[in-house]
Order: sequence, then structure tokens, then C-alpha cells
Amino acid sequence: MQRFLAAAAVVAQVAWAQKAPFDLRAMLEMKRISEHHPAPDGGSVAFTVQTADLEKNTKPRQIWLAPLDGGEPRAVTSEGNNYRPKWSPDSRRIAFISTRGGSAQVWVMDAGGGSQKQLTSISTEADGVLWSGDGKYLMFVSEVFPDCTNDECNKRKLDDEKNSKVQARVYTSLLYRHWDAWQGARRKHLFAVPAEGGTPRDLTPGSRDVPPFSLGGPDDYAVSADGQEICYAMISDPNPAMSTNSDLWAVPIDGSSEPRRITQNNGADNSPLYSPDGAYLAYRTQLRAGFESDRWRLVLLDRMSGRMSTLTEGLDRNVGAFVWSPDSKRIFFTAEDRGRSSVHMIPATGGASRPVVTGSSHIDDPQFTRDGKTLIYSESSGSRPAELYRAGNSGGAPKPVTRLNQDLIDRYQLTPMEELWTEGAAGARVHSFVVKPPDFKRDEKYPVLFLIHGGPQGAWGESWSYRWNPQVFASAGFVVVMPNPRGSTGYGQKFTDEVSGDWGGKVYDDIMAVVDNVEKQSWADPARMAAAGGSFGGYMVNWLLGHTSRFKAFVSHAGVYDLRSMGGETEELWFTNWEFGGMPWQSPEIYEKWSPSASAKEFRTPTLVIHGEKDYRVPMGQGLQLFTALQMQKTPSKMVLFPDEGHWILKPQNTALWYKSFLEWVTEWTRKAN
Repeated sequence: MQRFLAAAAVVAQVAWAQKAPFDLRAMLEMKRISEHHPAPDGGSVAFTVQTADLEKNTKPRQIWLAPLDGGEPRAVTSEGNNYRPKWSPDSRRIAFISTRGGSAQVWVMDAGGGSQKQLTSISTEADGVLWSGDGKYLMFVSEVFPDCTNDECNKRKLDDEKNSKVQARVYTSLLYRHWDAWQGARRKHLFAVPAEGGTPRDLTPGSRDVPPFSLGGPDDYAVSADGQEICYAMISDPNPAMSTNSDLWAVPIDGSSEPRRITQNNGADNSPLYSPDGAYLAYRTQLRAGFESDRWRLVLLDRMSGRMSTLTEGLDRNVGAFVWSPDSKRIFFTAEDRGRSSVHMIPATGGASRPVVTGSSHIDDPQFTRDGKTLIYSESSGSRPAELYRAGNSGGAPKPVTRLNQDLIDRYQLTPMEELWTEGAAGARVHSFVVKPPDFKRDEKYPVLFLIHGGPQGAWGESWSYRWNPQVFASAGFVVVMPNPRGSTGYGQKFTDEVSGDWGGKVYDDIMAVVDNVEKQSWADPARMAAAGGSFGGYMVNWLLGHTSRFKAFVSHAGVYDLRSMGGETEELWFTNWEFGGMPWQSPEIYEKWSPSASAKEFRTPTLVIHGEKDYRVPMGQGLQLFTALQMQKTPSKMVLFPDEGHWILKPQNTALWYKSFLEWVTEWTRKAN
């Protein structure tokens, strides 16, 4: 038996060695699965698959269908971009958004993917389609001119904007630009259109965006089970640049009465979801005003009595995506914990939550079939991209619904994430993920690449990433270390809170403690270490520049360099106001204390600076100032600017240049000495 096991191990090692290293081109080949929605009758699941077309520099999305009882998934769209598939309540039709006609509009197809027809032709385009509970209406979002009452008016104003010889922008208030776009005259509104076609009706007229800006997560609007009411989140604060205070509002779909305000909380109230029986409304809430990283709690509103109860007060973790059980007795939600995300269940009547779908991975967006027998969700890990799975309510191991990337995974070496725990500042335990190169040899020393996450209230997790993919970095020969220092989410709210007002303090000590720990590992070469990060991770790289000489190279992507100027040119002012106790003129000592620019005279480490010119979250001036300081200090440095990108680098060819520039830089400066 021992001889057999030894032979089997040799065969496995040979098979592993025959696989190619996972590089950028392999990553761009992957099919990116998202937006899954199971048919209520449990027959199949609709989802989108995005692919990168390097030659055309696009990432089109198409809609696929997969049977839930087994069988091969298949694409049912091919022309243009097609996304956001949503099943009708009777499982006979799928609504979706398509650009095939030259603009984004609501389309409808039958359950098998046939008979595809366009439903809307609104000049301001459509997004975010959703069925009403009775199947009579479709809701969608469109960005319209608030003073227009019909589509003819919107079309005329769009034409006037397009044809105007004057492109000046005039503002009298904040928020005048956001993320990667300047604020124009239009606002997002929710519309309802009969499911058989007709004239869309604006349900949220006025000067506010409905729903508010979001970087992902559950929808911020929902329709009641009887199809009579829609609930949505809206920020009504007169200065949205300083406010995270979104509240929930409700309005009849037929427009028979004015919207009414449901919540009065000073923090954010988002993600409404009606119970299937119509008795309750569940939503997520944050209690602290102006703090975008406060803990997300799950709240239940009894629609008859008006009584509200917080279901997850005793859970010191964020509530993510959630779904009602079909019998309206339980809520299933995702929660992040120590770099992983699992599905928990809590009774609607209250009580303790318990995990129901767990694993060493990232699980997201759980959804039920109408009979409650099947739960569909997506799952990824640090070595596997997202695929769809189904779990039965009678127990047993989950079963894969899709394996669209299996062939690619079989051809390339993808190394599993490992874990490293370190004692950080004030005795706190700091968690890190480690990814080793293909064909890793225990007796060899490797260059180490530390990746520092953004946020600062964020975290590296056991999940797949396309923007900072550790597998690509590891395949280039690095041991990749991904620490989750102070400020990281998934380790309790206190751990998250401790970065605010202390940007270069305990988080820096945590990271350097991880560096100390890594240096002791047999595989680490302390003479060949590099660090890289984006956003707050870029800030921390800039801070490291002035406070340590232990790294051979840095990469600062969209990094905050000068806190005082950042406070005046960024857009989400609630963020800097919370993090530093006010604006620069209100708490100048904090801005000065934690600004990397104050230590520019100490900059010695070779640094690559990367920035998007359309980045209004961390504006390009931060990168320009950093590069100027490096050059004036005669520190080896290089700057790569992307005129057509914002905070993230998204276009395929830009992505290719980003990875190429990144890897060439850190490789050049961490080569072995001759």
C-alpha cells in the first residue's frame, strides 16, 4: 500500500508540473459568472458570463441558462451586451437589459431563450430591470432630466447637450463629480412599464437619485409580493457629499399616492426586500451617520404594526446579500468572517443566527427556488473563479451547476491560499493569506510581494480577483503575502474602527509585524521584498516610502499622497470628515501627522506610480505630486497614467499594460544579486 501511495504521489506531482503557470493571458481567458437568478419553478437558472476580448478591448456580457437537475449550460444571447436576467413570477419569461439595438433597453425572452423582443425605447436608456410580484409590471432605472415629464422632453434635452458648442460645467453645490463621472443635469429615477409594453411611468420624480450610488451589493429597491408597492433607498440630505444617510421610501406602483418615508435612522438604510407573504420588509442598516464602514445590521419591519426589530444585533459581522425563505419564516444572509464568506440563517421571529452553507471560500448571493427545496449561490476561492452551486434543504454536499472554467483550471497551475497569523500592534492577531509560486520548493528562497488592500475598511479574502490577482503575481515567481491589518473587515467592528484617525499608526505596525514574521519563514528572501497597494493600499505604500528602507520596490496605485489637498479635491467628503475628524482646516494636526507628503525627503525606494485620470475618489493630483517628489529626490521612479480609467483599471488592454508594468517593475528591483 505504501508503495502504491508513493507512486500515486509521483504521478500527481508530474501531472502538476506539466501544467502551465497561470499568467495574465490565462486570466483574461476566464469566463466571469455573475447575476444569477433561478427560475421560481426550479427548472433552471439564468446568469451572465462576461469574457474579455483583448483585440476589441471590450468585455461583453451574455446571458446563459443552466438546468438545475443537470445538463450543460448554454448561451441564449450573442449580439451586443446582455445582462441582468430576471425571471417572471410564473417562470415563463425572462426580462433583461440589452444594448443590441444601439442603446440599453428592457427586453423579454421566453423561458428557453427564444422569442426575444425589445420592450422599451426610452431615450435615456434603461438598467436594473425587476419584475413586480404579480408579473404585471417591470421596474427599471433610467437617468432622466428631473424637470421633464415625458420622453420627448428628455430626448430634446439630450440632443441639445450633444449639439451644444459650449461644454462648460457650472455648479453651485456639492457633489459635483463622483467616482469617475462629472455630475450632469440628469438624475436616476425608477420607472414602471406594463409587462406587455407601453409608456413607462416615472415613480420617483424630483431632483434626487433613486436608487443612490452603489459599488455593488443587494439592490436598493424592491417590489412587494402583491405587485402593489415599490420600496427604495434615497438620500434626501441637501448636501449629499457629506452624508451617508439614505432612508427607505415606499410608493404605489400605480402612482395613486405620494411616496412615504419609512425609516428615520441617521445612518444608511439600504437593500429593502419584502417577505413572500407581504407581512414584512427586511433591510440593512448602519447606525453611525457619516461612517460608510459601520457594521451592516439586518432589520425587520412589520408592515402592519410598524414595529422594527434588529435581528443581528448580537452578530459582530456585516450582513451582506440576503434572501427570504419562501415560507417567510427565515432569512438567509451572507457574512464575512476572517477572509471568508458563508451563508447564515436567522428566524424572522428573532434569535441566534447559525451558519448553513460554509467552507474555506467566498459564497455570495444565495437565492431560493419557490418550493424552498433548492438554494442557488455563487462560490469562488483564491485559486478558483466563481461558479454556481446548488444545495438542497435536506442536507448533503452542494453540487455544481456550472463548470465553465474547469478546462482552463485543468491546464494551469493555481496554487491554494495558505494562512499566516501574526501578533500585531497592542497584541492583536493579524491574519494574512499567502500564495506560493507554482512548483514551489521548500529549500529555495523567494522574493516576497506584499499586497496591501484598499478601504482602509476592506479585506483580502479567500476569493477570486481579476484586478489584483495573486495567482498571476505568484506565477511570476513571488511568494505573495496579503495581510489584513487594522481597519480590515471580517474581524469584528472594533478591529475595523481602529484605523480611523490613525492611518499610519497601528495599521503600519500590524503590517511591519507581518513583515517581521515573513522574514523568519524558510522560503522568504529578506533582501528581495516589494510592496504594492491601491487606494488606501497606495496610501500605505506612500507611508512606507517615508518610514522604512526594508523594501526593494514599491507600486503605488491610486494612492493618497497629501492628505490636505486630498481633503479638498476628493468627492465623498463624508469619508475624510469621518476618518480625520473634520476637514483639513478643522483638524490640521491630524492631516499633517498622517500625510505621507510630510516625509517626502526620506523617499529612497524605487517606486512605480499608477493612476487613472478619471479617478475622482483619489484624484490624479495625488499621483502627480508623488511622482514629482520621487523625481525631485532622484529616487528611481516611473509613472503610468490611464486617461480613460478611473479608480480601477478595467479595459482589457489597459489591464494588460497594468500587469506588465507592475511585474516588470517589481521583478527588476528584486532580482538576485550577481
